[in-house]
Amino acid sequence: MRRIVRLGTLGAALACVAAMPGLAADEGPRNWQIGMQAAATPVRERIDALHGELMIIITLIAVFVLCLLLFVMMRFNARRNPVPSQTTHNPVLELIWTAMPVLILLAIAIPSFRLMYFMDRTPKPDLTLKVTGHQWYWTYQYPDQGNFSFDSNMLPDDQAAAQHRPRMLAVDNPVVVPVGAVVRVLVTSTDVIHSWFMPALGVQEYAVIGRTNFAWMQVNRPGTYHGECNQICGNNHPFMPIEIEAVSKEDFAKWVDMAKKKFARNDEPTPAIRMAGRDWR
Repeated sequence: MRRIVRLGTLGAALACVAAMPGLAADEGPRNWQIGMQAAATPVRERIDALHGELMIIITLIAVFVLCLLLFVMMRFNARRNPVPSQTTHNPVLELIWTAMPVLILLAIAIPSFRLMYFMDRTPKPDLTLKVTGHQWYWTYQYPDQGNFSFDSNMLPDDQAAAQHRPRMLAVDNPVVVPVGAVVRVLVTSTDVIHSWFMPALGVQEYAVIGRTNFAWMQVNRPGTYHGECNQICGNNHPFMPIEIEAVSKEDFAKWVDMAKKKFARNDEPTPAIRMAGRDWR
C-alpha cells in the first residue's frame, strides 16, 4: 500500500513538472537522454519509424549470426570432428545464403524509398521560407509575407546565460513558423557549402552556392527547436546555430506584422558582428 502511495505521489510530481510551461517550451536533447529527440514533424515521425524497423532487423541478424557461430563452434570443433568433412558445393545452402540477404535488403529498401519520396514531395505549402547560408550566419526571407528578411547570428555566451537560453544554440533572430502549416524551405548559399540541419524536424538540406535546394516541414506542436550547420564550412563553422519557434497561427500573424517593421529594408551597410572572439560582416 505504501509503495502504491509513493508511486502515486511520484507520478503527480512528474505531471506537475511536465505541465510547467518553462520546461515544456524548449524542445531538444536532454541530459542523460537515451535515444533521439522527439519527432515534431511527419517526416521525422516516419524517419523514427524506419529507424525502429531497422533496429529490429539488425538485432535479429546479429542474434542469428551469434547463434550460428556458437553452433558451429560446438558442433564442428576439432575434438568432436578430428577428421574434417570434405563436403563442398551444397546447392541448397548456397541458395539460402544468397536469397536471404536479397530478401532482407528488399525489406529495407522498399520502406526507405517510400520515405525518400515522402520527403521529396512537398505538399501544397502554406508559406515559403528561404534560407541563405553565409560564413558564418544565416539569412531568412519570407517571400509570402511581404518578402522581408533578416540575419540570424549566435548569441554570445553572456547574453544566452542572461536570458536562460541554451549556450551556442540561441540566436538573436530566430525563425518563426505557425504550428500545423506546411512550410516549403528553399536553401542556398553565397560562399561555400553549408547544411541547414534541424534534427527534431527531420530536415537536413545542403546550402550550395548557385543552386537552390528545397525541403519541407510541418511542425505539429509549439515549442523552440534548435539545429546547426553540420557541413564544415570554415573557421567559425561551430557558431552557426539554427533556432525555430513554432507558434499558433494567430501569434504568427502578430509576429509577421512586427517583423515587417523591425526588419524593414534600408540601405545601411551590415554592421560587423563580434562572435567567438572574431569579427566578420
